[in-house]
Amino acid sequence: MNPIIDIEQLTKRYVDGHLALDNVSIRIYPGEIIALLGPNGAGKTTLISIICGLTTKSQGSVLVDNFDVVRDYRAARSIIGLVPQELTLEPFETVLGTVSLSRGLFGKRMDPEYIESVLRRLSMWDKRDAQIRELSGGMKRRVLIAKALSHEPKILFLDEPTAGVDVDMRKETWKVIRDLKQQGVTIVLTTHYIEEAEEIADRIAIIDSGNILLVEGKDKLMRRLGTKKIFIELEETISELPTNLNAFDIKIESGGRNLIYAYDAELDKAGVTSVLRNILTSGISIKDIRTYQSSLEDIFVKLIQKGKGS
Repeated sequence: MNPIIDIEQLTKRYVDGHLALDNVSIRIYPGEIIALLGPNGAGKTTLISIICGLTTKSQGSVLVDNFDVVRDYRAARSIIGLVPQELTLEPFETVLGTVSLSRGLFGKRMDPEYIESVLRRLSMWDKRDAQIRELSGGMKRRVLIAKALSHEPKILFLDEPTAGVDVDMRKETWKVIRDLKQQGVTIVLTTHYIEEAEEIADRIAIIDSGNILLVEGKDKLMRRLGTKKIFIELEETISELPTNLNAFDIKIESGGRNLIYAYDAELDKAGVTSVLRNILTSGISIKDIRTYQSSLEDIFVKLIQKGKGS
Protein backbone atom coordinates (compact mmCIF):
# COMPACT_ATOMS: atom_id res chain seq x y z
CA MET A 1 0.00 0.00 0.00
CA ASN A 2 1.31 3.45 -0.92
CA PRO A 3 1.55 5.97 1.93
CA ILE A 4 -0.83 8.92 1.96
CA ILE A 5 1.81 10.94 3.82
CA ASP A 6 5.44 10.34 2.91
CA ILE A 7 8.10 12.25 4.86
CA GLU A 8 11.78 11.88 4.06
CA GLN A 9 14.72 13.38 6.00
CA LEU A 10 12.67 16.33 7.24
CA THR A 11 14.62 18.93 9.22
CA LYS A 12 13.48 22.18 10.79
CA ARG A 13 15.98 24.60 12.29
CA TYR A 14 14.81 27.99 13.51
CA VAL A 15 16.78 31.22 13.08
CA ASP A 16 17.93 31.09 16.71
CA GLY A 17 19.59 27.73 15.95
CA HIS A 18 17.02 25.57 17.70
CA LEU A 19 16.71 22.20 15.94
CA ALA A 20 13.01 21.29 16.18
CA LEU A 21 13.11 18.32 13.78
CA ASP A 22 16.23 16.32 12.98
CA ASN A 23 16.18 14.25 9.80
CA VAL A 24 12.71 12.79 10.40
CA SER A 25 11.34 10.10 8.09
CA ILE A 26 7.92 8.50 8.49
CA ARG A 27 5.19 7.03 6.30
CA ILE A 28 1.51 7.18 7.18
CA TYR A 29 -0.96 4.94 5.38
CA PRO A 30 -4.56 5.51 4.21
CA GLY A 31 -7.29 4.80 6.73
CA GLU A 32 -5.09 4.33 9.79
CA ILE A 33 -5.06 6.12 13.13
CA ILE A 34 -1.52 6.98 14.17
CA ALA A 35 -0.76 8.58 17.53
CA LEU A 36 2.23 10.90 17.77
CA LEU A 37 3.54 10.78 21.34
CA GLY A 38 6.27 12.85 22.92
CA PRO A 39 7.00 15.24 25.79
CA ASN A 40 6.48 19.00 25.49
CA GLY A 41 8.89 20.48 22.96
CA ALA A 42 9.53 17.13 21.28
CA GLY A 43 8.59 18.43 17.81
CA LYS A 44 5.03 17.10 17.45
CA THR A 45 3.33 20.39 16.63
CA THR A 46 6.22 21.47 14.38
CA LEU A 47 5.87 18.26 12.37
CA ILE A 48 2.11 18.71 11.96
CA SER A 49 2.53 22.39 11.08
CA ILE A 50 4.97 21.59 8.27
CA ILE A 51 2.69 18.90 6.82
CA CYS A 52 -0.26 21.32 6.93
CA GLY A 53 1.72 24.13 5.33
CA LEU A 54 1.75 26.40 8.38
CA THR A 55 5.52 26.23 8.92
CA THR A 56 8.31 26.06 6.35
CA LYS A 57 10.81 23.21 6.41
CA SER A 58 14.56 23.67 6.40
CA GLN A 59 15.21 20.58 4.30
CA GLY A 60 13.72 17.25 3.33
CA SER A 61 10.50 16.35 1.53
CA VAL A 62 6.85 16.01 2.52
CA LEU A 63 4.32 14.46 0.13
CA VAL A 64 0.60 14.36 0.91
CA ASP A 65 -1.26 12.01 -1.44
CA ASN A 66 1.73 12.48 -3.81
CA PHE A 67 1.41 16.29 -3.67
CA ASP A 68 4.47 18.19 -2.47
CA VAL A 69 3.39 20.44 0.40
CA VAL A 70 5.48 23.32 -0.98
CA ARG A 71 5.17 23.05 -4.78
CA ASP A 72 1.58 21.74 -4.73
CA TYR A 73 0.42 23.57 -1.62
CA ARG A 74 -3.21 24.10 -2.62
CA ALA A 75 -3.75 20.50 -3.70
CA ALA A 76 -2.07 19.13 -0.58
CA ARG A 77 -3.91 21.43 1.80
CA SER A 78 -7.28 20.70 0.20
CA ILE A 79 -7.23 17.10 1.44
CA ILE A 80 -6.12 17.97 4.98
CA GLY A 81 -8.32 18.87 7.94
CA LEU A 82 -6.59 20.35 10.99
CA VAL A 83 -7.97 20.59 14.51
CA PRO A 84 -5.55 22.87 16.41
CA GLN A 85 -4.94 22.68 20.12
CA GLU A 86 -6.04 26.28 20.68
CA LEU A 87 -9.77 27.12 20.75
CA THR A 88 -9.65 29.81 18.06
CA LEU A 89 -13.27 30.56 17.15
CA GLU A 90 -15.36 33.66 16.47
CA PRO A 91 -17.43 33.97 19.68
CA PHE A 92 -20.50 35.64 18.16
CA GLU A 93 -20.84 33.36 15.12
CA THR A 94 -23.22 30.41 15.19
CA VAL A 95 -22.08 26.82 15.01
CA LEU A 96 -23.72 26.31 11.62
CA GLY A 97 -22.30 29.55 10.24
CA THR A 98 -18.79 28.77 11.44
CA VAL A 99 -18.71 25.29 9.89
CA SER A 100 -20.36 26.42 6.63
CA LEU A 101 -17.86 29.27 6.26
CA SER A 102 -14.93 26.86 6.64
CA ARG A 103 -16.25 24.78 3.74
CA GLY A 104 -16.46 27.90 1.57
CA LEU A 105 -12.90 28.91 2.41
CA PHE A 106 -11.71 25.73 0.70
CA GLY A 107 -13.64 26.61 -2.45
CA LYS A 108 -16.27 23.93 -1.92
CA ARG A 109 -19.81 24.51 -3.09
CA MET A 110 -22.49 24.83 -0.46
CA ASP A 111 -23.78 21.47 0.69
CA PRO A 112 -26.22 21.88 3.60
CA GLU A 113 -26.90 18.15 3.76
CA TYR A 114 -23.23 17.32 4.20
CA ILE A 115 -22.76 20.01 6.87
CA GLU A 116 -25.81 18.66 8.68
CA SER A 117 -24.38 15.13 8.55
CA VAL A 118 -21.09 16.35 10.07
CA LEU A 119 -22.84 18.16 12.91
CA ARG A 120 -25.12 15.22 13.60
CA ARG A 121 -22.12 12.88 13.63
CA LEU A 122 -20.59 15.08 16.32
CA SER A 123 -23.89 15.41 18.25
CA MET A 124 -23.88 19.16 17.51
CA TRP A 125 -26.93 19.51 15.26
CA ASP A 126 -29.15 20.64 18.13
CA LYS A 127 -26.58 23.39 18.83
CA ARG A 128 -26.43 24.60 15.21
CA ASP A 129 -27.99 28.01 15.99
CA ALA A 130 -26.09 28.58 19.22
CA GLN A 131 -23.33 31.20 19.30
CA ILE A 132 -19.85 29.88 19.96
CA ARG A 133 -19.58 31.91 23.17
CA GLU A 134 -22.51 29.93 24.62
CA LEU A 135 -20.75 26.58 24.30
CA SER A 136 -18.66 24.65 26.81
CA GLY A 137 -14.98 24.00 26.13
CA GLY A 138 -15.75 20.45 25.04
CA MET A 139 -18.45 21.60 22.62
CA LYS A 140 -16.10 24.23 21.16
CA ARG A 141 -13.57 21.50 20.50
CA ARG A 142 -16.23 19.57 18.59
CA VAL A 143 -16.91 22.65 16.50
CA LEU A 144 -13.21 22.69 15.60
CA ILE A 145 -13.50 19.07 14.47
CA ALA A 146 -16.60 19.94 12.41
CA LYS A 147 -14.73 22.86 10.78
CA ALA A 148 -11.84 20.54 9.94
CA LEU A 149 -14.24 18.05 8.32
CA SER A 150 -16.29 20.67 6.47
CA HIS A 151 -14.40 20.33 3.17
CA GLU A 152 -14.40 16.50 3.18
CA PRO A 153 -10.65 15.90 3.78
CA LYS A 154 -8.91 12.57 3.36
CA ILE A 155 -6.60 13.27 6.31
CA LEU A 156 -7.48 14.70 9.71
CA PHE A 157 -4.88 16.07 12.12
CA LEU A 158 -5.98 16.27 15.75
CA ASP A 159 -3.63 18.21 18.02
CA GLU A 160 -4.65 17.29 21.59
CA PRO A 161 -8.30 16.67 20.58
CA THR A 162 -9.59 15.99 24.09
CA ALA A 163 -7.54 18.50 26.08
CA GLY A 164 -9.65 20.08 28.78
CA VAL A 165 -12.77 17.95 28.27
CA ASP A 166 -14.39 15.63 30.79
CA VAL A 167 -14.08 11.85 30.69
CA ASP A 168 -17.51 11.26 29.12
CA MET A 169 -16.88 13.69 26.26
CA ARG A 170 -13.41 12.24 25.76
CA LYS A 171 -14.91 8.79 25.22
CA GLU A 172 -17.55 10.23 22.87
CA THR A 173 -14.75 11.89 20.88
CA TRP A 174 -12.94 8.53 20.66
CA LYS A 175 -16.09 7.06 19.14
CA VAL A 176 -16.23 9.87 16.56
CA ILE A 177 -12.58 9.22 15.65
CA ARG A 178 -13.23 5.49 15.21
CA ASP A 179 -16.26 6.26 13.02
CA LEU A 180 -14.15 8.54 10.82
CA LYS A 181 -11.59 5.76 10.41
CA GLN A 182 -14.39 3.43 9.30
CA GLN A 183 -15.26 5.98 6.63
CA GLY A 184 -11.69 5.88 5.32
CA VAL A 185 -10.31 9.06 6.89
CA THR A 186 -6.63 8.88 7.87
CA ILE A 187 -6.15 10.32 11.36
CA VAL A 188 -2.99 11.65 12.95
CA LEU A 189 -3.34 12.70 16.58
CA THR A 190 -1.10 14.07 19.27
CA THR A 191 -2.17 13.54 22.85
CA HIS A 192 -0.94 13.85 26.41
CA TYR A 193 -3.45 11.18 27.43
CA ILE A 194 -1.49 8.05 26.67
CA GLU A 195 -4.53 5.91 27.43
CA GLU A 196 -6.13 7.72 24.48
CA ALA A 197 -3.45 6.40 22.13
CA GLU A 198 -3.69 2.98 23.73
CA GLU A 199 -7.46 2.98 23.20
CA ILE A 200 -7.82 4.11 19.58
CA ALA A 201 -4.50 4.15 17.70
CA ASP A 202 -3.41 1.53 15.15
CA ARG A 203 0.22 2.63 15.26
CA ILE A 204 2.34 4.62 17.67
CA ALA A 205 5.10 7.07 16.71
CA ILE A 206 7.26 8.30 19.59
CA ILE A 207 9.18 11.54 19.07
CA ASP A 208 11.65 13.25 21.37
CA SER A 209 14.05 16.15 20.81
CA GLY A 210 13.08 16.27 17.13
CA ASN A 211 13.87 12.59 16.52
CA ILE A 212 11.48 9.72 15.79
CA LEU A 213 12.46 7.05 18.30
CA LEU A 214 10.00 4.43 17.12
CA VAL A 215 7.09 3.82 14.75
CA GLU A 216 5.28 0.56 15.32
CA GLY A 217 1.88 -1.09 15.42
CA LYS A 218 0.37 -0.60 18.88
CA ASP A 219 -0.37 -4.26 19.48
CA LYS A 220 3.06 -5.35 18.25
CA LEU A 221 4.72 -2.71 20.42
CA MET A 222 2.81 -3.84 23.50
CA ARG A 223 3.81 -7.45 22.84
CA ARG A 224 7.44 -6.63 22.09
CA LEU A 225 8.19 -4.23 24.93
CA GLY A 226 5.40 -4.97 27.37
CA THR A 227 5.82 -7.22 30.37
CA LYS A 228 3.52 -8.91 32.82
CA LYS A 229 4.02 -9.41 36.52
CA ILE A 230 2.37 -11.71 39.02
CA PHE A 231 2.25 -10.55 42.65
CA ILE A 232 2.07 -13.56 44.96
CA GLU A 233 1.20 -12.90 48.59
CA LEU A 234 2.38 -15.65 50.94
CA GLU A 235 0.82 -16.96 54.12
CA GLU A 236 4.20 -16.81 55.88
CA THR A 237 7.39 -14.86 55.24
CA ILE A 238 10.42 -16.43 53.60
CA SER A 239 14.05 -15.28 53.64
CA GLU A 240 15.24 -16.93 50.43
CA LEU A 241 13.85 -18.69 47.38
CA PRO A 242 13.68 -22.49 47.28
CA THR A 243 16.17 -23.91 44.80
CA ASN A 244 13.42 -25.05 42.43
CA LEU A 245 12.50 -21.38 41.82
CA ASN A 246 16.01 -20.10 41.01
CA ALA A 247 15.48 -20.58 37.28
CA PHE A 248 12.67 -18.00 37.26
CA ASP A 249 12.84 -14.19 37.39
CA ILE A 250 11.34 -13.97 40.88
CA LYS A 251 12.03 -11.30 43.50
CA ILE A 252 11.24 -11.37 47.21
CA GLU A 253 9.64 -8.16 48.50
CA SER A 254 7.76 -6.77 51.51
CA GLY A 255 10.05 -8.44 54.00
CA GLY A 256 9.57 -11.87 52.50
CA ARG A 257 5.79 -11.70 52.40
CA ASN A 258 5.45 -11.21 48.62
CA LEU A 259 6.97 -12.78 45.51
CA ILE A 260 6.98 -10.94 42.19
CA TYR A 261 7.39 -12.88 38.96
CA ALA A 262 8.05 -10.85 35.79
CA TYR A 263 7.60 -12.56 32.45
CA ASP A 264 7.06 -11.99 28.74
CA ALA A 265 3.42 -12.76 28.04
CA GLU A 266 4.16 -13.96 24.51
CA LEU A 267 7.25 -16.06 25.14
CA ASP A 268 6.60 -17.49 28.57
CA LYS A 269 2.95 -18.55 28.69
CA ALA A 270 3.80 -21.82 30.40
CA GLY A 271 6.10 -20.14 32.92
CA VAL A 272 3.29 -18.97 35.19
CA THR A 273 1.97 -22.50 35.65
CA SER A 274 5.47 -23.80 36.37
CA VAL A 275 6.15 -21.06 38.93
CA LEU A 276 2.93 -21.70 40.82
CA ARG A 277 3.45 -25.46 40.74
CA ASN A 278 7.02 -25.13 42.04
CA ILE A 279 5.93 -22.76 44.81
CA LEU A 280 3.33 -25.24 46.02
CA THR A 281 5.63 -28.26 45.76
CA SER A 282 8.25 -26.44 47.84
CA GLY A 283 5.77 -26.24 50.71
CA ILE A 284 5.08 -22.49 50.50
CA SER A 285 1.42 -21.52 51.08
CA ILE A 286 -0.09 -18.86 48.80
CA LYS A 287 -2.55 -16.35 50.28
CA ASP A 288 -3.40 -14.26 47.20
CA ILE A 289 -2.37 -13.73 43.56
CA ARG A 290 -2.64 -10.52 41.52
CA THR A 291 -1.53 -9.77 37.95
CA TYR A 292 -0.22 -6.58 36.37
CA GLN A 293 0.43 -5.82 32.70
CA SER A 294 2.59 -2.91 31.58
CA SER A 295 0.71 -0.14 29.81
CA LEU A 296 1.65 1.94 26.80
CA GLU A 297 2.56 4.68 29.28
CA ASP A 298 5.14 2.40 30.92
CA ILE A 299 6.67 1.66 27.52
CA PHE A 300 6.62 5.35 26.53
CA VAL A 301 8.40 6.44 29.71
CA LYS A 302 11.07 3.76 29.29
CA LEU A 303 11.75 4.74 25.67
CA ILE A 304 12.01 8.45 26.51
CA GLN A 305 14.35 7.72 29.41
CA LYS A 306 16.44 5.45 27.19
CA GLY A 307 16.59 8.17 24.51
CA LYS A 308 17.90 10.61 27.10
CA GLY A 309 20.47 8.10 28.30
CA SER A 310 18.85 7.66 31.71
